[in-house]
Amino acid sequence: MTLEASLTFTVTDADTALAVGSGTLPVLGTPRLLAWCEAATCAAIEPTLPAGGTSVGTRMSLEHLSPSVVGREVEVTATSSYVDGRLHRFTVAARHVGSAKVIASGEVTRVVVDAERFLSRL
Repeated sequence: MTLEASLTFTVTDADTALAVGSGTLPVLGTPRLLAWCEAATCAAIEPTLPAGGTSVGTRMSLEHLSPSVVGREVEVTATSSYVDGRLHRFTVAARHVGSAKVIASGEVTRVVVDAERFLSRL
């Protein structure tokens, strides 16, 4: 069973490299784009989680290929590419809404955990 989700975000001043501390330009910051990619993986895996379960990100790889200005809409898609028990690997891609051009691509790995048990170990 392939898990997939797409989310759409609008770039705001709070999402810029300048605002998130990853540069000085008023364009979408890579840390925010990575967070959006993780959000898409969470949305994709959510329907499969057992009661009391959640998932945690364990590995991320992202290539940010093209800038996005404030006001631009970005669609982020996550598609499962590998599942082994609790481990789920997703291919992620981002595009400007209305364009087929990929502005970012990468991979996010998540592991399903029992939320209460996970927190009790901290």
